[in-house]
Amino acid sequence: MTNSPLTPGIVPGRLPATAYQANFDDHTPPFDAHEARVAADRCYFCHDAPCITACPTSIDIPLFIRQIATGTPEAAAKTIWDQNILGGMCARVCPTETLCEEACVREAAEGKPVEIGLLQRYATDVVMQKGVHPFKRAVPTGLRVAVVGAGPAGLACAHRLAMHGHDVVVLERRAKAGGLNEYGIASYKATNGFAQAEVDWLLKIGGIEIRTGVELGRDVTLAQLTADYDAVFLGIGLAGVNALRAAGEELAGVRNAVDFIAELRQSGDLSTLPVGRDVVVIGGGMTAVDAAVQSKLLGAENVTIVYRRGAEKMSASSYEQEHAVKAGVRIIHNAAPLRVLGDGRAEAVEFAYTEDGPNGLTLRPETFTLKADQVFKAIGQTLDGAPEGLPVAGGKIAGPAARVWVGGDCAAGGEDLTVTAVAEGRDAAEAIHRHLMGQR
Repeated sequence: MTNSPLTPGIVPGRLPATAYQANFDDHTPPFDAHEARVAADRCYFCHDAPCITACPTSIDIPLFIRQIATGTPEAAAKTIWDQNILGGMCARVCPTETLCEEACVREAAEGKPVEIGLLQRYATDVVMQKGVHPFKRAVPTGLRVAVVGAGPAGLACAHRLAMHGHDVVVLERRAKAGGLNEYGIASYKATNGFAQAEVDWLLKIGGIEIRTGVELGRDVTLAQLTADYDAVFLGIGLAGVNALRAAGEELAGVRNAVDFIAELRQSGDLSTLPVGRDVVVIGGGMTAVDAAVQSKLLGAENVTIVYRRGAEKMSASSYEQEHAVKAGVRIIHNAAPLRVLGDGRAEAVEFAYTEDGPNGLTLRPETFTLKADQVFKAIGQTLDGAPEGLPVAGGKIAGPAARVWVGGDCAAGGEDLTVTAVAEGRDAAEAIHRHLMGQR
């Protein structure tokens, strides 16, 4: 729910028209060629590079940085894409500060790592802007694979399968491909329609058909797919959102943060997007940070993130937490919502302070109230109905089945990161390929 007669404080156009473009411009300007060469020269090109181990897709980081340093960004991009076909988006959204850059020897020695993310973005952007696709399909095998979900896992799987010569049909429930890259990240991290540009570039491999508006369980069943295709990959993500389980969460002005972010990402005119004056975001992950920061950029006067545990337990990195604070967002730790207050619409949220001890989280008797005309729930997502016949554990698909592989956020285990989803989609494609070739 956005603006309505019941939510008078949630209105569009809080800022001058010119402010929206500035606020949602690229928050991390890219390197030019000279800056990339200078940054690349800082790399020690370690033989046993810890940055490779820290990368979920195992990109040969020292090699691609050396290729940039020697003036061959095209070769660098190929090195990246050999392992991570969505390397352009991952360079923009991957928490490099807690992965490859945290493991960088320069970080340990000097407190300033090699800027791996920006170097990866530079190399992939150079080649994508030329319209070049450096991969070719193998001889067609005549085998068909269905990929359900056109998010990072599904796209990575589809591309690798197409490289091996298989025909791939990708079924996507939404109107566009891209998954969280298109609908679920802060707009200022991937500007100028980059998510769709990367999808278009990926499809140049050939052999991949994307059908949008097709939902598993509604339009097609898993049994039908396993009957019609030689293999099936499920990368359906997590469409469900956890409830607050607090009184008043049904009030007008309370909504899921992921829906707000998706609406913002698809908006053609941000000045028409309603936002509250006093916004409270409940949660501690990247979704919470993205919703909070973008609320502030849309003109909200007071934006507060409230998380039930301490800063060190937030899944949003310290870098992202600091970014939120610099944007004007207040972060309150160790507090849990008790109830949303209001008469038909949200007016405030009451919280209790928490204590995270050896026996788990407990509520303390002390409480406080935050004024809020808009409340965003960002306390995690869950599987929205498991496909028939597949085991589920902890709200995720626990394992594969006959001729069915699973990867990405919907799969149990691993971190809910774009780069992890890419790795799981790529690896599933290799497993599917081995299976299919073994059947011939």
